Amino acid sequence: MIDSFLPRFVERVGVPPIKIQGIKTKLVPFILANIEWNGKGRWIEPFVGSGVVAFNVAPQSALLCDSNVHIISFYKAIQDRSITVEDIESFLQTEGAKLSVKGVDHFYAVRERFNKHKSPLDFLFLNRSCFNGVIRFNSKGGFNTPFGHKPERFSRSYMTKICNQVRWVAKQMKEKDWEFAVMPWRLALDAAKSDDFAYLDPPYIGRHTDYYNCWSETDAEDLATEAQQLKGGFALSMWLENKYRKNEHIEKSWSGNVIRTMTHFYHVGSTEDLRNDMEEALVIKPEYATKTPVELNDRDLSQAEETITLFSEMA
Repeated sequence: MIDSFLPRFVERVGVPPIKIQGIKTKLVPFILANIEWNGKGRWIEPFVGSGVVAFNVAPQSALLCDSNVHIISFYKAIQDRSITVEDIESFLQTEGAKLSVKGVDHFYAVRERFNKHKSPLDFLFLNRSCFNGVIRFNSKGGFNTPFGHKPERFSRSYMTKICNQVRWVAKQMKEKDWEFAVMPWRLALDAAKSDDFAYLDPPYIGRHTDYYNCWSETDAEDLATEAQQLKGGFALSMWLENKYRKNEHIEKSWSGNVIRTMTHFYHVGSTEDLRNDMEEALVIKPEYATKTPVELNDRDLSQAEETITLFSEMA
């Protein structure tokens, strides 16, 4: 019997400094408790996003990819220490003070500066002060999310929180063989070997995403085909059902795999009647699923460092 790197039972979820829509903070304990993997190969994520899953798994070797160059640039800068926690603290103090005085004018000045020079520090500032933490770009690649209407956003406690998150991700990747890359998902999967495990968190079908494009049904079907040809393991996170509709793509394209589910509450609407339970699916290659399902719900996750309220806390 091989030693198992996963499953793992997480009592406290670490949270990265970059916030995105669909961040998997609430699902991390569920994901890590239902996957069985020996950790001897690389952990591969073609859609790393905020990195919350990878940072909590903390494998020795990883290939972490995204088509969003700014996310990758930010984490590479932390990894190679071209940006330190001290740099970030000083930067946020300076820019936060300007934001508190000038408000929206300073936000748009930073946004214009970022679109010219692509600074990872400006990217972090915008991500943590823009409207609802949404990372959105126009057709020319310019960050175009509006201001989040909070001039006093960068309070002392908020800056400390961000710096602690940066300090944590730096610790998680320290002395590990992690490669951050701007890479199409197909190339990331092409790099997978028999000992590797691919965690897949693609955008929702048909939704214009943070990744400069639209993820189509054809893309989703291609991903399902290629993932299921991998010699190593894989798991896919995907919404399964809410009170309005069911995701037929999972049954159509991922049947024959182990499907574990978790229901949690998404605060995604402006009024209470628009906020509903969502059933999330974790599709796992059969040989890599734990023998016994581990079922969790929002109550089980009350000890997480942060539970994400999608359109409020994420900002």
